[in-house]
Amino acid sequence: MNWKTIALCLSLALSTHYALAQTSPSDIDRHAISAKVLAIDYGSLNDADQSFTAGLEVLYRYRFTRNFAFALPFKVGVADVVEDNQNRNVTSFDGLLHIYPFGGDQVVQPYLLGGIGYVFENTESGHSQIPLGAGINYMLGPNSYLTLQGEYRSAEAENRDNLQFGVGYLYQFGVRDSDGDGVADDEDGCPEIVGPVATGGCPDADSDGLADKDDACPTEAGTIATNGCPDMDGDGIVDAEDNCPEEAGDLAFQGCPDTDGDGIVDAEDMCPEVAGAQVMDGCPDTDKDGVHDGIDDCPEEAGLTSLGGCPGADRDGDGILDDVDGCPDIKGPEATQGCPDTDGDGVADRDDRCPRAAGSYEGCPDSDGDSVHDADDRCPEEPGLASNLGCPEIEEEVRDVLNLAMRAVQFETGSAVIKSESYSILDQIADILTRYPAYQLRISGHTDNVGDPIKNLELSETRAAACYEYLLGKGARATKMTYAGFGEDYPIMPNSNSTGRTLNRRVEFELIIQ
Repeated sequence: MNWKTIALCLSLALSTHYALAQTSPSDIDRHAISAKVLAIDYGSLNDADQSFTAGLEVLYRYRFTRNFAFALPFKVGVADVVEDNQNRNVTSFDGLLHIYPFGGDQVVQPYLLGGIGYVFENTESGHSQIPLGAGINYMLGPNSYLTLQGEYRSAEAENRDNLQFGVGYLYQFGVRDSDGDGVADDEDGCPEIVGPVATGGCPDADSDGLADKDDACPTEAGTIATNGCPDMDGDGIVDAEDNCPEEAGDLAFQGCPDTDGDGIVDAEDMCPEVAGAQVMDGCPDTDKDGVHDGIDDCPEEAGLTSLGGCPGADRDGDGILDDVDGCPDIKGPEATQGCPDTDGDGVADRDDRCPRAAGSYEGCPDSDGDSVHDADDRCPEEPGLASNLGCPEIEEEVRDVLNLAMRAVQFETGSAVIKSESYSILDQIADILTRYPAYQLRISGHTDNVGDPIKNLELSETRAAACYEYLLGKGARATKMTYAGFGEDYPIMPNSNSTGRTLNRRVEFELIIQ
């Protein structure tokens, strides 16, 4: 490292102070002193087998922001230098900049250091050194710290580069003011957060004289009498507890008004200016029909609730009044609340999944007795599983045939012509469709990635179509089959070898229920 490079680094470090523009600490905690025991190594950096020597350091530190401090260390010690049989007494004076990236107020305070120093040997000769290093202060008490430091010192003189390691004690003068708000920590209710003196050093966001930590409404100005909360309507109930903060009300109703004095607050009273009963939502019931005047379309004439308080009617003439008739315009029996029940199973047609076939499962029968009623049963004449929509589960041997077909159905190279040896497996698939009439057959064509992707896609679809046509010729119904080609998009094996490519050139057959 040359002198120009080191000087540039120090200039950049100093300029960082002005860029960061950190808040200055309080005057009460700017000054500190420390003492350290040093271990000095002149051998490691000079390719020599030299032993560690010892030294002492006394330091004064002055913090001019939370993140920056100036330090003046004075050191005495012994140096075991290259090509010198006698250890030399050394004395040094340094001027250093300490940088605290996370601030200098935490329990653990890491820092960086850099600067310039001058070293005397045996009180005769001297030379300049550039110290660069890092350290950490660990808080032991309000003003006491354990301090650990390591530094690399680049020397102007030959064979004088060295490493120094120190451990010691640092004392910070005065009382701590961690947040720099002018209130000492032992008197600061919020020592880590800046706040005004008036609220004991704690923030007061709404400036109402109550610290945020004690303010029930820290972002809205209030009074001490209302615990820092506003009372917009001036009814003596703070807005935070007032159900009607913009209307003056009564404490008995949590700050809400009751204009007609019927014991129901206006916000819940459908007739806020006319007294009424609680069960009538605060309204009177002039015609005594159980429908209060607030919603009664015929308030002077007793009527039915379903008719808005007006007299009842039977529009469909089924003997069931419209207010209790589920289908007031269509005749139906009383058992189904006046709605039609075509199959007479006690379930109204509008709710009956099978309105023309009597049954006890949502109005449907269960013809095959598999506990899946016919409306949901894809195989109503054949017992099956509920998880399979009422159809029988596909037998394992059938699944084996479908899996075998994926490998057994073969085509002439580069075409959709099915090889004759594939006919037998396709015939088995035709028989399977006959055995499972409720199932759909999905035919999917696939290729490897050799050749043009578009041509591969076309080939995969024509091969799937060829299988589809063959099965049609064997009596399979077109409505029970679909086919599609996917080209090289869904390989089941890597295409990097011939075995994988062979397996990827396939037609898949899948039975599904729709």
